[in-house]
Amino acid sequence: MKIMLLKQYKSHFFDALKNSQDEQEIESFFFILTEYLHNLKRVDVALNPNFELSEADIVKWNAILALLQQDKPIQYITGEAWFYGLQFEVNENTLIPRPETEELVEWIIESWKLEVGSWKSENQKRINVLDIGTGTGCIPITLKTNLPQANVFAIDVSEMALEVARRNAELNKVEVNFIQANILEVEDVSKIQTSISQLPTNFDIIVSNPPYVRNLEKQEIKKNVLVYEPHLALFVEDTDALLFYRKIAQLAIKNLSPNGLLFFEINQYLGKETVELLENLGFKNIELKKDIYGNDRMVKCSI
Repeated sequence: MKIMLLKQYKSHFFDALKNSQDEQEIESFFFILTEYLHNLKRVDVALNPNFELSEADIVKWNAILALLQQDKPIQYITGEAWFYGLQFEVNENTLIPRPETEELVEWIIESWKLEVGSWKSENQKRINVLDIGTGTGCIPITLKTNLPQANVFAIDVSEMALEVARRNAELNKVEVNFIQANILEVEDVSKIQTSISQLPTNFDIIVSNPPYVRNLEKQEIKKNVLVYEPHLALFVEDTDALLFYRKIAQLAIKNLSPNGLLFFEINQYLGKETVELLENLGFKNIELKKDIYGNDRMVKCSI
């Protein structure tokens, strides 16, 4: 195999993927990989038009290209994803963080600063935050980074996902208390048996991005998600699509501070039903918000 210029391989790369991906996404993949494989950012590639790939380099590129042709998400290939400006390890035990969830985190941060911060600052009490179904830990880690005064706790049923989340907390140099538990079996968050000496009785913010995709919606899911991302974190039965929302909302009634806030990322088709569920449980100040794509995507409420 001969040495090849990177710009020559780029043409081959685009040709190999053009029938399955749009040009913009292929270009994104290409520059993610130039940085991953060669530590070359887009500007570096432009400044080095004669950058050469060795035979070993070409073998690596071809192996990755074959995975992309099988629709494997590039985040699982490189083992990393970016969320709210922070780097996260990802693997097949965790969902890949998404832009819609970044919007949810932004809403939480804004709400804390505008709505909750005023009454908390009066007594200087540290805020307690709980994330349920944490996956990579992207939500609690980002919240801790942006709200350093917070005591942050995160629950997941998957110990393998929690191992990734713990590494991500170390990577981003923040302290988050991770807890393994099946939230559907919890009756009071403060009574979960953990290595933590004492869980808070009340939380000022409870947030969850639980499984919410119904089996009937599987045909809408892209192959790269359906084949590679963990179904445990994605799907719920058609017969009880709001199972996790009901359970977490019931726990929030017990474990949310009087002035606290509950946030959910939701199924875009079930905004009305989610709001009705919360209304029936007695929540107030319920706000349904759309994402950047115009879909009902998140809810905020209080008790």
